[in-house]
Amino acid sequence: MKILVLNGSPKRDKSDTMHISRAFLDGMKEAAPQDIHIIHTVDQHIEYCTGCFSCMRNGGTCIHNDDMKAILEEILERDLLLFNFPLYCYGMPASLKALMDRTLPLSNMAMQKVGDRYEHVGQADFSHLRYLMICGCGFPNSRHNFEPAVMQFKLCFPGNHTIITVPESPMFNAPEAAAVTVPRLELIKQAGRQYAEKGEIEASLLAEITSPMIPEGQYAAIVNSGV
Repeated sequence: MKILVLNGSPKRDKSDTMHISRAFLDGMKEAAPQDIHIIHTVDQHIEYCTGCFSCMRNGGTCIHNDDMKAILEEILERDLLLFNFPLYCYGMPASLKALMDRTLPLSNMAMQKVGDRYEHVGQADFSHLRYLMICGCGFPNSRHNFEPAVMQFKLCFPGNHTIITVPESPMFNAPEAAAVTVPRLELIKQAGRQYAEKGEIEASLLAEITSPMIPEGQYAAIVNSGV
């Protein structure tokens, strides 16, 4: 499978969430060979979308001449887009959001009704794409934290999407937390194998992965002790 990882963390490879994505990809590689390319969005020259809609009216050509042209070309050549990012203000970091905004050239101004909502008609064929969101946050629970990012991802990619949200993710960069993070990464690797083999992850395994690694109160106390 040809996989494009869009890493939205300014910490690049040292991102807390990249530990999760690397384990997932290692699991996929155990199931079958994978062609993986990682883009750190903070290192790309991506201008902000101006909302002029020129790209949607003239066949997909944007007014900006930057790195997005090559990124869009690669997106269409891939099978799976893995969006890896830490939660920033309940959403994506700015560099990844700028990339998302600049995917407008893939659609045109015409609209069509799909189910009970309207969507723009595509200017390119991306029906083959699958979408994976892996998002971590520094809070000790998932409730009332990930919902905005999850909803945005589902609306942007209503089909063929899989979402993994992991609270307490700074623990993956803490060697002293290995007693709980190593077993959790093994579960994530197992999820990667399942995804590569079946195209989905068992609900029970996903629930275990997205649960806190240590009790919420204990995690909050550890964080607060270092403030």
